[in-house]
Amino acid sequence: MEGAGPAVPGCDARRLQLLLTREMPFGKHRGTVIADLPANYLHWFAREGFPRGEIGQLLALMYELDHNGLRDLLAPLRAAPGR
Repeated sequence: MEGAGPAVPGCDARRLQLLLTREMPFGKHRGTVIADLPANYLHWFAREGFPRGEIGQLLALMYELDHNGLRDLLAPLRAAPGR
C-alpha cells in the first residue's frame, strides 16, 4: 500500500525520532529522553493518565512500544548518522 499511513496511529518516523530527542519536562525523570524512561514510569502514566498535548502523545507511544516489546525498533534511529 504505497502512500498509506503508519499501521500504528501516531507512529511515524518523525514521532519515533522525537522519542529519542525530546526530554521529559517535569517530574522524577525530568531531563531524561523519553525513549530512556523506565517501563514502570510509563506504566504509571498508562494507569493514571497521560498528560495532554504532544508530551502525552509521545509518552503514550513509548508506552505502547515498551508494552509490546518493541523498544528495539528505536535502535536503528539511535545509531543513525546525524543524531
